[in-house]
Amino acid sequence: MCGRFVLFSDPEMAEIRKIIEEVQHKSEGVKMGEIFPTEKVPVLIPQENGLVPEAVKWGFPNFRNKGVVINARAETANERPMFKRSLESKRCIIPSCGFYEWSHDGNKIKYQFNLPKDGALYMAGLYSEFQGERRFVILTTDANQSMIEVHNRMPVVLRPDERDQWIGSYQSALDILQTDRPMLVKRPA
Repeated sequence: MCGRFVLFSDPEMAEIRKIIEEVQHKSEGVKMGEIFPTEKVPVLIPQENGLVPEAVKWGFPNFRNKGVVINARAETANERPMFKRSLESKRCIIPSCGFYEWSHDGNKIKYQFNLPKDGALYMAGLYSEFQGERRFVILTTDANQSMIEVHNRMPVVLRPDERDQWIGSYQSALDILQTDRPMLVKRPA
């Protein structure tokens, strides 16, 4: 599960700062800092001239109950009606400076997870249109060894060499969803 992530315009993270600035020039109300479901954040959407940052709201409407669906399970996304079409043709990339997860051992310690030696962390996502508004979800998968002691799920974190594959080909996207995700580092947030 991924219920919160973080996005800062840190001068040391030039690529993230550039994405944020580009979206802020086009849209108002773009959230920074700790990101919660239903907030608008920069998301990389494929267009004719490559990946373009756009402000997109986090969460597909939950038509059975109130609220939103913020994650899609990688193992079943290609079977579920809510996600199937998006996985086929509306894949996106969510830039971040890491994501948060809480321990479930009774202490509820909040941890931030990042890639080693890299401030930017890109997550695989899906987007769609709902009543004229673009929205996204984050794909999750079984946690790897770097995450399992805190939570049994984790976002599908994309390695730098997988970003073009994730966007470019449905088959490559399916392959990515079936491979182990990179090891992460955690620190108390």
